[in-house]
Amino acid sequence: MQTLMDYMIKGGSLMWVLLGFSVVGVAVILDRLATYLSYGFGPDEWLKRVLAEIEAGRVDQALAMARKNRHPVARVVEVYLENLSRPAKVRVDNVKREGALVLERVEKRLRILAAISHLAPLVGLLGTVTGMVVAFAQIESIDGAPKPSDLAGGIWEALLTTVFGLVVAIPCMAAYHAFESHADKIARRMELAITALDDALQPGCGRECPVAGFQIGPLQPLKDDYPTVA
Repeated sequence: MQTLMDYMIKGGSLMWVLLGFSVVGVAVILDRLATYLSYGFGPDEWLKRVLAEIEAGRVDQALAMARKNRHPVARVVEVYLENLSRPAKVRVDNVKREGALVLERVEKRLRILAAISHLAPLVGLLGTVTGMVVAFAQIESIDGAPKPSDLAGGIWEALLTTVFGLVVAIPCMAAYHAFESHADKIARRMELAITALDDALQPGCGRECPVAGFQIGPLQPLKDDYPTVA
């Protein structure tokens, strides 16, 4: 029975490149999982409590709640509340700036997963093509008619890199799309939080307020759908 090391040796030097891709991919996946888990659960219920504090006139308490929460939405809410007394232009600029920085941290290293998911199959295919070239060159050098085992042995060894490349690429691609979807959800919740704060602190203003123009993506309502707080 052949071991993984035997397959690595038979597959050629590009197998080690793919092994490096797999190590980097696993490291990025674990890093992003740890980061997203550190944010805690979704911000919907938390945001409702913050809006309830604001509705009751306890803005300082709402700000304290935002400072204690590690979720990206809480960070944007914190900047919004910290700049309430400042001019509208300053407030909107600070919120936009902080929102961009928060999203950058949320999406950190996701492009590495995307690159690995695209490059690993190509590297595997390259290894298979070069392996096939070597295999057929060896068969050509054999005196007399080659046996089927001579052909089959060279082909299956050449195909190892393609198999390994797909094994590396598929989990990385699945993780990339899952993390990207989560980042998009966070971005939409950030926009919803800003719009809800505008409605709570500037009744009747709605999406026409300067800060409500903080557009990241299509707005999706919370489960209980509360765009306006009386």
